[in-house]
Amino acid sequence: MGKLSQIFKEAIRDLERQRLRAQKALEVRQGYLYEKLPRLKEIDDEMAGAGLALARFVLKRDAAVNEADAFRAKNEQLAEEKAKILYENGYDDAFFLDVYGCEICKDTGFADDKHCACLKQRLITKYYEMSNLSKVLERENFDAFNINYYSDVIDIAHGVSPRDKINRAWTTSLRFVENFDTKFENLLFHGPTGLGKTFLSNCIAKELLDMGKTVLYTTATQLFKLVEDARFNRDKTFDSQSYLAMVTDVDLLIIDDLGTEFSTIVTDAELFNFINTRLLRKKSTIISTNLAGRNLEEHYSDRVTSRIFGEYMMLEFIGDDIRIAKKYGS
Repeated sequence: MGKLSQIFKEAIRDLERQRLRAQKALEVRQGYLYEKLPRLKEIDDEMAGAGLALARFVLKRDAAVNEADAFRAKNEQLAEEKAKILYENGYDDAFFLDVYGCEICKDTGFADDKHCACLKQRLITKYYEMSNLSKVLERENFDAFNINYYSDVIDIAHGVSPRDKINRAWTTSLRFVENFDTKFENLLFHGPTGLGKTFLSNCIAKELLDMGKTVLYTTATQLFKLVEDARFNRDKTFDSQSYLAMVTDVDLLIIDDLGTEFSTIVTDAELFNFINTRLLRKKSTIISTNLAGRNLEEHYSDRVTSRIFGEYMMLEFIGDDIRIAKKYGS
């Protein structure tokens, strides 16, 4: 958990440096125009002075409406003169605006006393870098998918071939990305290991990250370890609750290997909380698991499985472990 604390501090420092660069760039632009058009500096000084004078006036006594209006009228007149000077010299008001990376929080990382989306994504990106996932996403994307690793021989038990199954999962995943902004959906990838569940999840993650969406990948084991640490207050530096808040707030949450965690009443309750909260907030989730149907029902409570069966599109993966085929080139 110390690494998470470090990541949080680094993200805040990155934003602070970005904010200082924007402010420095503004100062350079202002200095350039003040030297070229001295009247602009006079106007800005007059407007600042008028604002301070009005504040002192209001503090000292009850300002008469007409006197307060006189201050405002003067500032409006100065603003109009400034706009005219800029226009006549080929500039506009935007030349005097700070150029922030995020206009919502002005590169502070906080908006309305909450973590801004830009900070959340910066944390997620750093988390990916720490866990080497950024390199994984470079390899595991839709362009790298090869359907030929899946057999086209009909599986008697399922009545379809592994290739038919993966083709459905593939096309559904593409539509999931294409419709992400207009259609609320959740996916459950289930089937044995080595059939591409995590790979396809990463393909979706890569596309949505490139679209500027917030995406958080976590294994079930990692997620519930965080829950345990937060529950027993083991991390007093990073604030595990902030990380867990991202679990419910990100645009897409990917929970990999559900069912491999040590299952308890607490983990079941927390899983329901995550799933239900995201459903209520219309935040999409992708779950991959080796469990399916009856096995899923045996592993989790009725309220968890009813949410999954009722709100998730079930996509089954069948066939032989394709990692062997990839390794030996068959």
